[in-house]
Amino acid sequence: MKRFSLLLTALAGSILLWASWPVSPFTLLIFIGWAPLLWVEDHATRRWQFISIVLLHMLVWNVLTTWWVWNASPAGAIGAFVANAIVMTIPWVLTRSVKKRWGAKPGYISLVAFWLAFEFLHQNWELSWPWLTLGNAFATHPQWVQWYEYTGASGGTLWILTGNILAYTAFKRYREEGRTRSYFISISSWIILLLLPMIISRFIMSSEAKRASAAVAEAYKNVVVVQPNVDPYTEKFTGNIDAQIQKLIVLSEQKIDKHTTLVVWPETAVPAQVWEDQIKQNYFYHPIWSFLQRHPQVNLLTGIDSYKNYGRDKKNATITSRFESGSQSYYDAFNTAAFFDADTSIQLYHKAKLVPGVETLPSFLSFMGEWFEDLGGISGTLGRDSERKVFVPWDEHFKAAPIICYESIYGDYITEYVRKGANILTIITNDGWWGDTPGYKQHMNYGRLRALETRKWVARSANTGISCFIDPIGNVISPQPWDVPAAIKLNIPVDNRQTFFVKHGDLLSRAAAIISGIILVGLIISLAAGKLRKKSPGGKK
Repeated sequence: MKRFSLLLTALAGSILLWASWPVSPFTLLIFIGWAPLLWVEDHATRRWQFISIVLLHMLVWNVLTTWWVWNASPAGAIGAFVANAIVMTIPWVLTRSVKKRWGAKPGYISLVAFWLAFEFLHQNWELSWPWLTLGNAFATHPQWVQWYEYTGASGGTLWILTGNILAYTAFKRYREEGRTRSYFISISSWIILLLLPMIISRFIMSSEAKRASAAVAEAYKNVVVVQPNVDPYTEKFTGNIDAQIQKLIVLSEQKIDKHTTLVVWPETAVPAQVWEDQIKQNYFYHPIWSFLQRHPQVNLLTGIDSYKNYGRDKKNATITSRFESGSQSYYDAFNTAAFFDADTSIQLYHKAKLVPGVETLPSFLSFMGEWFEDLGGISGTLGRDSERKVFVPWDEHFKAAPIICYESIYGDYITEYVRKGANILTIITNDGWWGDTPGYKQHMNYGRLRALETRKWVARSANTGISCFIDPIGNVISPQPWDVPAAIKLNIPVDNRQTFFVKHGDLLSRAAAIISGIILVGLIISLAAGKLRKKSPGGKK
């Protein structure tokens, strides 16, 4: 019976976390969503019982929140659900060990440190899938977290975990002591923790709103964002390429005026496979060059499907390169952002944060390559860029960060674009693979957090829903609905300042990683010392 109650409690926690996640209106539930698992940790008597319950909890949360990944790749979805659940279980297992060794307070401190360190690792290893980074929970409430310009989303993670620990502590004291003084201190601390960051955020937002309003009033150059609405399953990679390009051009020209200097098309908007050294000569690109020559003041930022040939010598190839038997040469395939001027100058950036299981596979899972499908219209493991690149136009006005799809959930990664001079974030994506589900809505809202962290305007072009603009305080402007072709235009000011988060990066996560390392070393030494005492002549055997 006890085992059953533990299981039900853990599942209740999964449901609370799901119910609090964007785009649900019940965000505040995130501050009690982990409390059931804290209760399970207190009451599970056997190690493997606890591990199995936590693993199930994480699996259910992943499935409930990101089930829509299945629409794009069933195999990739299963892999994501299971792998994410496993790695999410590890911080809790380590926390249990610390708590048993040193007590509740060190255990709770270690939980915060281990989870933050896990999220940091999850953004920087081969199996990266940080969609459920806890700080993303506030994506639909940027007015609560304007202080992300200092902490990034990891500040939200710290807020959530601390809030849950205080909530659970208050619950325990009420159960054990009733309405005592210590209970009221705990519940008051929890309420203050919830309200104080929101109050601070309101003050920051008031100042930033005035700044943004003044800047917009002075802006005189505009950006056009296009949403072509091409079905990725039936049209985009098998349909008429000429017609798709003409559609993009027609939609663009409906909005372009003499003050337009940047036009943004979505990820893989130009689906023609092209060698990078032949873009100027490629037949499918002729209409694009003609379009730019009709509007010489315009720069075009678009997604393309590009390839790079390394010749027959394997020494010139990369680790991700493929071998083409016909030409006996090595080449890479890329999910690319391209920047074109009317004078036919070209700047390229290759997507570097690739989706595990669908655009790339960790080296230790390479044997599973044939099981997975690609989300971006290019088969096989893709090549990637070694650095972030900023697209600088002829007039040096809008210096664009070319953020491709999945990359927009990596806050710390994006700061490097701004440090390199980007004064506008352009997110190009093709969320059509997921269908009309919460997935594309979550993805757009995560872009609001990137605006807060960098205090930059965002121009977001999606193949279908949600193309929009996002201002530096997280307001969404001119959002375009799902399954509708559209073009939108907005005068956007440039802001060359760098926030604390941009200058210093994710300090919270890095500090947590160091603290976690110290705790782990201490835990290992403590466990080793305990074993030595048991083996000593006077110790227990």
